Amino acid sequence: MEEFLTPEDLHASLQADALAGLMAASKQLPPKYFYDDHGSRLFEEITRLPEYYPTRAEHALLTRYADDIARDAGANVLLELGSGSSEKTRLLLDVMDGAGTLKGYVPVDVSSGALREATTALAYERPGLAIQPVVADIDRHLDLLPAPGTRLVAFLGSTIGNYPPEQRRRFLAHLSDAMNPGEVLLLGLDLVKEPARLVAAYDDPAGVTAEFNRNVLQVLNRELDADFEPRKFTHLARWDPDEEWIEMRLRASEPMSVHVAALNLDVEFRRDEEIRTETSTKFRRPRIAAELENAGLRLEQWWTDTDEDYALALARR
Repeated sequence: MEEFLTPEDLHASLQADALAGLMAASKQLPPKYFYDDHGSRLFEEITRLPEYYPTRAEHALLTRYADDIARDAGANVLLELGSGSSEKTRLLLDVMDGAGTLKGYVPVDVSSGALREATTALAYERPGLAIQPVVADIDRHLDLLPAPGTRLVAFLGSTIGNYPPEQRRRFLAHLSDAMNPGEVLLLGLDLVKEPARLVAAYDDPAGVTAEFNRNVLQVLNRELDADFEPRKFTHLARWDPDEEWIEMRLRASEPMSVHVAALNLDVEFRRDEEIRTETSTKFRRPRIAAELENAGLRLEQWWTDTDEDYALALARR
């Protein structure tokens, strides 16, 4: 396992992001800190909720079009950004293997534990597959990722939507620079649709997403010795029609002062003051096609379901 990201690096990033976000005029925290072990389990629960359609829609598209994706990509290595459990990419591995083109698999994640668990299972299932797990931050280490062949780079789950426009522009440009000519990117994209459906996917009546959202405060309590009381923050999900994204926020139910010992920082909250914890952009084809083109990636294929809830986009460097 290659490790470009150490636990010390992760902790330093959390400190820097928490300090910047909690001291900002409009408080915010990056969504990547949702995903400690407990947060990852909560997200798996969210994906099974009836209101949360993206995971099911993406899986259905991968099931239906995996052969087309593998054929059109013309790759012999699958590189997955934010691989987690590697469940969805098994579909792509199956068809690439079946076509006799599969040379290797490079799963990339910030969690060495998740990588170790996933790759151990895959190595048992596919003893002949060359697996090169990499612990890395995709915002910093794209140019260091291995290229043991021609890569199909998979970035699924509509995670690209968590980047606001300028950050997304920089990420796509860096990713394009890190790809070799002829390599392809497979993006999972949640599409613009009725606001009521979008909000429901991020504010389920069972309260699982609310617990997931508040978990970021538990991460700060544990990792930065903070004294947030998560139950004093209300989960909010709202649609921004101008930005065409869903925002998740935490709203303080009363005035409070929170001490973050690791930063020697006291954070004051007014009643109803909010922390923005996630933005999730929803896409239209012309928008993402233009963004890819500007990054040096040409959109070649676009697969979607009949209701146009979700899309898989294939773009070539």
